[in-house]
Amino acid sequence: MEILVILVPLALMLGLAGLVAFLWSLRSGQYDDLDGAAWRAIADDDPPQEAPAKR
Repeated sequence: MEILVILVPLALMLGLAGLVAFLWSLRSGQYDDLDGAAWRAIADDDPPQEAPAKR
């Protein structure tokens, strides 16, 4: 039971740290453009390569 004196405050501090990190990411704009990264990942930016001419 003595371990709860250490584990409960530690769990509360870790939860608070996670909440602070999440709120910071909201304020810094990490979730502003959710679809842009998905479309950039599948977009084909390179022009197609031409096949070499046969002789």
